[in-house]
Amino acid sequence: MKSDKYFALVLFIFSGLIFLQGCDKKEDASQWKVKDPREEVNAHPEPSFKKEGELSFVKKDGKEIKKIEIEIADNAGERQQGLMWRKSMPETNGMLFVFDKEEPQSFWMKNTIIPLDIMYVNEKKEIVKIYKNTTPYSEKPLPSEKNSIYVIETVAGFSDRFGVKEGDKVDFNSAAK
Repeated sequence: MKSDKYFALVLFIFSGLIFLQGCDKKEDASQWKVKDPREEVNAHPEPSFKKEGELSFVKKDGKEIKKIEIEIADNAGERQQGLMWRKSMPETNGMLFVFDKEEPQSFWMKNTIIPLDIMYVNEKKEIVKIYKNTTPYSEKPLPSEKNSIYVIETVAGFSDRFGVKEGDKVDFNSAAK
């Protein structure tokens, strides 16, 4: 019985020492910090706009609404990059994404600093879905809800400012890359 008490005492003291040793360690707080996405964005140089064509928004009756200069993202790398890292963009510029086939598309705003209007366009060059004033840095999916083969990104408020609506059409030309 005496040896059981001695063993329990030794175990208690040993456990206490281990506990106190653990309390003595200073935890590296840097591993628990939440990283602000703007830190990564600001670390990247802002890509410059490269005019690769022009795009017109057109009413159903054929009347032109507004023409903009476009940069074209027509391969996987360019589509993945999109307008990420851009800190500003005039309303006279935009980006046209061209996909290989018409199917449901989905975009997000990860690492995108400026709010955008995102417009999904089908093979008939008809706007089938518009997301207005998207939230910068958001990873929330913005699905086309219908098949599309083109996606246009403009500065936020563009579609409201110029009256661009779902059902309107687009027409574009591209300069040789």
